[in-house]
Amino acid sequence: MRPVAELNDYLAQVVGQPCDEALLLRALTHRSYSYENDGEPHNERLEFLGDAVLGVIVTDTLYRTHPELPEGRLAKLRAAVVNSRALAEVARVVDLGDFVRLGKGEQSTGGRDKDSILADTTEAVIGCVYLSSGMVAADAFVHHLLDPLLRRSAALGAALDWKTSLQEVAATAELGMPEYRVQSEGPDHDKRFTARVLVDEEVVGTGEGRSKKAAEQQAAEAGWRTLTERAARVVEVAPAAGDAPAADGNDPDGSGA
Repeated sequence: MRPVAELNDYLAQVVGQPCDEALLLRALTHRSYSYENDGEPHNERLEFLGDAVLGVIVTDTLYRTHPELPEGRLAKLRAAVVNSRALAEVARVVDLGDFVRLGKGEQSTGGRDKDSILADTTEAVIGCVYLSSGMVAADAFVHHLLDPLLRRSAALGAALDWKTSLQEVAATAELGMPEYRVQSEGPDHDKRFTARVLVDEEVVGTGEGRSKKAAEQQAAEAGWRTLTERAARVVEVAPAAGDAPAADGNDPDGSGA
Protein backbone atom coordinates (compact mmCIF):
# COMPACT_ATOMS: atom_id res chain seq x y z
CA MET A 1 0.00 0.00 0.00
CA ARG A 2 1.33 3.43 -0.95
CA PRO A 3 1.60 6.07 1.80
CA VAL A 4 -1.40 8.33 2.24
CA ALA A 5 0.88 11.40 2.05
CA GLU A 6 1.39 10.74 -1.68
CA LEU A 7 -2.34 10.89 -2.32
CA ASN A 8 -2.64 14.02 -0.21
CA ASP A 9 0.07 15.73 -2.27
CA TYR A 10 -1.88 14.87 -5.42
CA LEU A 11 -5.12 16.24 -3.93
CA ALA A 12 -3.35 19.45 -2.90
CA GLN A 13 -2.24 19.94 -6.51
CA VAL A 14 -5.79 19.42 -7.79
CA VAL A 15 -7.81 21.47 -5.27
CA GLY A 16 -5.21 23.89 -3.91
CA GLN A 17 -4.77 22.50 -0.41
CA PRO A 18 -4.27 19.13 1.28
CA CYS A 19 -6.96 17.22 3.13
CA ASP A 20 -7.01 16.51 6.82
CA GLU A 21 -4.69 13.49 6.81
CA ALA A 22 -6.55 11.53 9.51
CA LEU A 23 -9.80 12.03 7.62
CA LEU A 24 -8.18 10.98 4.35
CA LEU A 25 -6.84 7.85 6.00
CA ARG A 26 -10.39 7.03 7.10
CA ALA A 27 -11.64 7.61 3.55
CA LEU A 28 -9.17 4.97 2.37
CA THR A 29 -10.11 2.40 5.02
CA HIS A 30 -12.38 -0.38 3.82
CA ARG A 31 -14.63 -2.09 6.37
CA SER A 32 -12.68 -5.37 5.88
CA TYR A 33 -9.59 -3.63 7.31
CA SER A 34 -11.66 -2.24 10.18
CA TYR A 35 -12.96 -5.69 11.11
CA GLU A 36 -9.40 -7.04 11.33
CA ASN A 37 -8.03 -4.05 13.27
CA ASP A 38 -10.13 -3.60 16.39
CA GLY A 39 -12.95 -1.72 14.67
CA GLU A 40 -10.84 1.16 13.38
CA PRO A 41 -13.16 3.74 11.75
CA HIS A 42 -13.86 2.90 8.09
CA ASN A 43 -15.05 4.94 5.14
CA GLU A 44 -18.76 4.16 4.83
CA ARG A 45 -20.02 7.40 6.41
CA LEU A 46 -17.68 9.43 4.18
CA GLU A 47 -18.86 7.40 1.21
CA PHE A 48 -22.46 8.33 2.06
CA LEU A 49 -21.55 12.02 2.21
CA GLY A 50 -19.40 11.91 -0.92
CA ASP A 51 -22.18 10.26 -2.91
CA ALA A 52 -24.50 13.18 -2.09
CA VAL A 53 -21.84 15.81 -2.89
CA LEU A 54 -21.02 14.07 -6.17
CA GLY A 55 -24.69 13.94 -7.14
CA VAL A 56 -25.21 17.66 -6.52
CA ILE A 57 -22.10 18.68 -8.48
CA VAL A 58 -22.83 16.45 -11.49
CA THR A 59 -26.53 17.39 -11.58
CA ASP A 60 -25.73 21.11 -11.38
CA THR A 61 -23.13 20.78 -14.14
CA LEU A 62 -25.48 18.92 -16.47
CA TYR A 63 -28.34 21.35 -15.82
CA ARG A 64 -26.19 24.37 -16.66
CA THR A 65 -24.27 22.80 -19.56
CA HIS A 66 -27.25 21.33 -21.42
CA PRO A 67 -30.18 23.79 -21.20
CA GLU A 68 -31.76 22.16 -24.26
CA LEU A 69 -32.07 18.66 -22.80
CA PRO A 70 -35.25 17.30 -21.13
CA GLU A 71 -35.23 15.78 -17.66
CA GLY A 72 -35.10 12.20 -18.93
CA ARG A 73 -31.99 12.78 -20.99
CA LEU A 74 -30.29 14.64 -18.13
CA ALA A 75 -31.06 11.71 -15.83
CA LYS A 76 -29.42 9.31 -18.30
CA LEU A 77 -26.32 11.48 -18.52
CA ARG A 78 -26.05 11.63 -14.73
CA ALA A 79 -26.48 7.87 -14.42
CA ALA A 80 -23.70 7.37 -16.97
CA VAL A 81 -21.13 8.93 -14.65
CA VAL A 82 -22.60 8.46 -11.17
CA ASN A 83 -22.34 4.68 -11.11
CA SER A 84 -19.88 2.09 -9.80
CA ARG A 85 -18.37 1.24 -13.17
CA ALA A 86 -17.64 4.87 -14.12
CA LEU A 87 -16.28 5.79 -10.69
CA ALA A 88 -14.06 2.71 -10.66
CA GLU A 89 -12.76 3.72 -14.09
CA VAL A 90 -11.63 7.15 -12.87
CA ALA A 91 -10.23 5.59 -9.67
CA ARG A 92 -7.95 3.40 -11.80
CA VAL A 93 -6.74 6.45 -13.73
CA VAL A 94 -5.39 7.97 -10.50
CA ASP A 95 -4.25 4.59 -9.04
CA LEU A 96 -6.57 5.00 -6.07
CA GLY A 97 -6.58 1.26 -5.42
CA ASP A 98 -2.91 1.44 -4.42
CA PHE A 99 -3.85 3.54 -1.38
CA VAL A 100 -6.85 1.59 -0.06
CA ARG A 101 -6.49 -0.19 3.28
CA LEU A 102 -8.01 -3.66 2.94
CA GLY A 103 -8.36 -6.72 5.10
CA LYS A 104 -6.27 -9.75 4.19
CA GLY A 105 -9.25 -11.56 2.66
CA GLU A 106 -10.09 -8.70 0.30
CA GLN A 107 -6.44 -8.27 -0.64
CA SER A 108 -6.11 -11.94 -1.54
CA THR A 109 -9.17 -11.83 -3.82
CA GLY A 110 -8.13 -8.76 -5.83
CA GLY A 111 -10.00 -6.16 -3.81
CA ARG A 112 -7.78 -3.31 -4.99
CA ASP A 113 -9.28 -3.66 -8.46
CA LYS A 114 -12.92 -4.40 -7.58
CA ASP A 115 -15.35 -1.90 -9.07
CA SER A 116 -17.43 -1.68 -5.90
CA ILE A 117 -14.46 -0.97 -3.61
CA LEU A 118 -12.90 1.55 -6.00
CA ALA A 119 -16.19 3.37 -6.53
CA ASP A 120 -16.98 3.52 -2.81
CA THR A 121 -13.47 4.79 -2.03
CA THR A 122 -13.77 7.47 -4.71
CA GLU A 123 -16.97 8.74 -3.09
CA ALA A 124 -15.35 8.63 0.36
CA VAL A 125 -12.41 10.73 -0.87
CA ILE A 126 -14.86 13.24 -2.37
CA GLY A 127 -16.52 13.40 1.05
CA CYS A 128 -13.13 13.93 2.67
CA VAL A 129 -12.25 16.79 0.29
CA TYR A 130 -15.62 18.40 0.99
CA LEU A 131 -15.20 18.23 4.78
CA SER A 132 -11.56 19.33 4.68
CA SER A 133 -11.78 22.16 2.16
CA GLY A 134 -15.41 22.92 1.31
CA MET A 135 -17.67 22.68 -1.73
CA VAL A 136 -15.43 24.71 -4.05
CA ALA A 137 -12.60 22.23 -3.56
CA ALA A 138 -14.95 19.26 -3.90
CA ASP A 139 -16.30 20.77 -7.12
CA ALA A 140 -12.76 21.12 -8.50
CA PHE A 141 -11.93 17.53 -7.58
CA VAL A 142 -15.10 16.08 -9.12
CA HIS A 143 -14.56 18.03 -12.34
CA HIS A 144 -10.93 16.92 -12.45
CA LEU A 145 -12.06 13.30 -12.23
CA LEU A 146 -15.23 13.28 -14.29
CA ASP A 147 -15.13 16.00 -16.95
CA PRO A 148 -13.71 13.62 -19.60
CA LEU A 149 -16.50 11.14 -18.83
CA LEU A 150 -19.14 13.87 -18.91
CA ARG A 151 -17.97 15.02 -22.34
CA ARG A 152 -17.84 11.47 -23.66
CA SER A 153 -21.28 10.59 -22.29
CA ALA A 154 -22.88 13.65 -23.86
CA ALA A 155 -21.85 12.36 -27.30
CA LEU A 156 -22.94 8.75 -26.85
CA GLY A 157 -26.59 8.85 -27.96
CA ALA A 158 -28.11 5.35 -27.77
CA ALA A 159 -24.90 4.02 -26.25
CA LEU A 160 -25.48 6.10 -23.13
CA ASP A 161 -27.68 3.31 -21.77
CA TRP A 162 -28.11 0.33 -24.09
CA LYS A 163 -30.75 -1.31 -21.88
CA THR A 164 -33.00 1.75 -21.96
CA SER A 165 -32.39 2.23 -25.69
CA LEU A 166 -33.33 -1.40 -26.40
CA GLN A 167 -36.45 -1.05 -24.30
CA GLU A 168 -37.46 2.04 -26.27
CA VAL A 169 -36.94 0.41 -29.67
CA ALA A 170 -38.81 -2.72 -28.59
CA ALA A 171 -41.73 -0.60 -27.35
CA THR A 172 -41.84 1.30 -30.65
CA ALA A 173 -42.14 -2.03 -32.49
CA GLU A 174 -44.78 -3.21 -29.96
CA LEU A 175 -42.66 -6.24 -29.02
CA GLY A 176 -42.94 -6.00 -25.25
CA MET A 177 -40.28 -5.68 -22.56
CA PRO A 178 -36.80 -7.20 -23.06
CA GLU A 179 -36.01 -10.13 -20.75
CA TYR A 180 -32.44 -10.84 -19.56
CA ARG A 181 -31.11 -14.28 -18.66
CA VAL A 182 -27.67 -14.32 -17.05
CA GLN A 183 -25.28 -17.15 -16.18
CA SER A 184 -21.94 -16.94 -14.36
CA GLU A 185 -18.87 -19.12 -14.09
CA GLY A 186 -15.52 -18.99 -12.33
CA PRO A 187 -14.41 -18.35 -8.72
CA ASP A 188 -15.90 -15.49 -6.71
CA HIS A 189 -12.90 -13.22 -7.23
CA ASP A 190 -12.85 -13.77 -11.01
CA LYS A 191 -16.40 -14.45 -12.17
CA ARG A 192 -17.41 -14.07 -15.81
CA PHE A 193 -21.02 -13.41 -16.71
CA THR A 194 -22.85 -14.29 -19.93
CA ALA A 195 -26.16 -12.62 -20.70
CA ARG A 196 -28.85 -13.25 -23.30
CA VAL A 197 -31.62 -10.78 -24.00
CA LEU A 198 -34.95 -11.96 -25.36
CA VAL A 199 -37.55 -9.79 -27.06
CA ASP A 200 -40.88 -11.38 -27.91
CA GLU A 201 -39.36 -14.73 -26.83
CA GLU A 202 -36.49 -14.42 -29.36
CA VAL A 203 -32.82 -14.09 -28.39
CA VAL A 204 -31.79 -10.86 -30.09
CA GLY A 205 -28.42 -10.31 -28.39
CA THR A 206 -25.77 -11.84 -26.16
CA GLY A 207 -22.98 -10.32 -24.08
CA GLU A 208 -20.17 -11.12 -21.67
CA GLY A 209 -18.54 -9.20 -18.86
CA ARG A 210 -16.92 -9.25 -15.42
CA SER A 211 -20.21 -8.15 -13.87
CA LYS A 212 -23.85 -8.96 -14.49
CA LYS A 213 -24.54 -5.35 -15.42
CA ALA A 214 -21.72 -5.21 -17.98
CA ALA A 215 -22.89 -8.46 -19.61
CA GLU A 216 -26.48 -7.19 -19.79
CA GLN A 217 -25.39 -3.89 -21.32
CA GLN A 218 -23.39 -5.70 -23.99
CA ALA A 219 -26.33 -7.99 -24.75
CA ALA A 220 -28.64 -4.96 -24.90
CA GLU A 221 -26.32 -3.25 -27.38
CA ALA A 222 -26.39 -6.33 -29.64
CA GLY A 223 -30.18 -6.51 -29.30
CA TRP A 224 -30.60 -2.80 -30.08
CA ARG A 225 -28.52 -3.18 -33.23
CA THR A 226 -30.52 -6.26 -34.30
CA LEU A 227 -33.91 -4.56 -33.92
CA THR A 228 -32.73 -1.26 -35.39
CA GLU A 229 -31.33 -2.99 -38.50
CA ARG A 230 -34.57 -4.92 -38.94
CA ALA A 231 -36.61 -1.75 -38.71
CA ALA A 232 -34.35 -0.09 -41.30
CA ARG A 233 -34.83 -3.01 -43.72
CA VAL A 234 -38.61 -2.80 -43.33
CA VAL A 235 -38.50 0.91 -44.19
CA GLU A 236 -36.33 0.21 -47.25
CA VAL A 237 -38.67 -2.38 -48.76
CA ALA A 238 -41.99 -0.77 -47.84
CA PRO A 239 -43.60 1.19 -50.74
CA ALA A 240 -43.87 4.88 -50.07
CA ALA A 241 -47.34 6.37 -49.77
CA GLY A 242 -48.80 7.12 -53.18
CA ASP A 243 -46.42 4.75 -55.00
CA ALA A 244 -49.23 2.93 -56.81
CA PRO A 245 -48.41 1.46 -60.25
CA ALA A 246 -48.45 4.17 -62.90
CA ALA A 247 -51.44 4.22 -65.27
CA ASP A 248 -50.62 3.24 -68.87
CA GLY A 249 -53.42 5.26 -70.43
CA ASN A 250 -55.62 2.22 -71.11
CA ASP A 251 -58.97 1.78 -69.49
CA PRO A 252 -58.79 -1.77 -68.03
CA ASP A 253 -62.54 -2.30 -67.93
CA GLY A 254 -63.36 -0.45 -71.18
CA SER A 255 -65.77 1.85 -69.39
CA GLY A 256 -63.97 5.01 -70.37
CA ALA A 257 -64.37 6.25 -66.79
